[in-house]
Amino acid sequence: MPDFRTALPALRVPLQALLLAMPLATLSACASPPAHETLFLATTLTPAHAFTKGIEGPAVDADGNIYAVNFARQQTIGKVRPDGSGEVYLTLPGSSIANGIRFGSRGQMYLADYMEHTIYLVDPATRALTIHAREPRMTQPNDIAITADDVLYASDPNWKENTGRVWRIAQDGTVTLALDTMGTANGIEVSPDGKILYVNESVQRNIWMYDIAADGSLSGKRLLIKFDDFGMDGMRVDVDGNLYVTRYGKGSVVKLSPQGRILREISVPGAKPSNITFGGPDGRTAYVTEVVQGRLLQFRVDRPGLEWQRARQQKVNAANAAAAPPPAAAESVSAE
Repeated sequence: MPDFRTALPALRVPLQALLLAMPLATLSACASPPAHETLFLATTLTPAHAFTKGIEGPAVDADGNIYAVNFARQQTIGKVRPDGSGEVYLTLPGSSIANGIRFGSRGQMYLADYMEHTIYLVDPATRALTIHAREPRMTQPNDIAITADDVLYASDPNWKENTGRVWRIAQDGTVTLALDTMGTANGIEVSPDGKILYVNESVQRNIWMYDIAADGSLSGKRLLIKFDDFGMDGMRVDVDGNLYVTRYGKGSVVKLSPQGRILREISVPGAKPSNITFGGPDGRTAYVTEVVQGRLLQFRVDRPGLEWQRARQQKVNAANAAAAPPPAAAESVSAE
């Protein structure tokens, strides 16, 4: 949240491939916590000041690596392994500084660059950086949400005026103003069924729900919840549609039901958790960016995150495609 105020043959298949071939619903169902596991207890993952105070993002790839912005210095994207070790994954050009990160259906990475009003696209194989969308009318694209078919919604707060907007970015990069005249639009997320967009307003402390039409337009604005104190920043949903929201300034993450009921509040080290993502071997590790000490935090949850489920599906699809036999060559027939 940058604030400008400051089969027998099949028996020979390795076990890993068999697991990859499991239906995703089965994988998700298996991801239930053991009775002895401690849940919702936050610990540190990376050392203090591994990131700058501009730490944001984060997002997890299909291999379980965590990406967050401003690793070691501004303008970078950091790649952190599940053991907490990290490195600079790439450095952005010019004056660009990223904020939100999301992964798409093919493993591609999207970055919201709030300095250059740009959504970047990163090729996971080459790390090549291209402009997916650029819109001068944006104030500062901040957090981004993504649908199953790679349509993006970017929050666009104006901190000076305490206002905000939301932009829709189509698969081809076409930018459309989706919501105007909001409060300080910040955290943003799409429900698992793709029918609801959640947007929070940090200063006004509201979380709003909108219906997503077939053409991507938004309607039916209604209040999910209003908090009496402290701000909000990033949001992510789990596979059941529960919404995890970072409480910036309060030092906690709140878990909300899809109806807006507070299910749990998790205290985290540091007063300013800025965003959250899900990963780990079963999708039940929440990773939180923490501004005060410039570090990543983690805690275990009871159900997998939606983005982990989608990343896992990408891996299943890739494994199945690699294992599929090549198409049989057509038999040639000579003319008599």
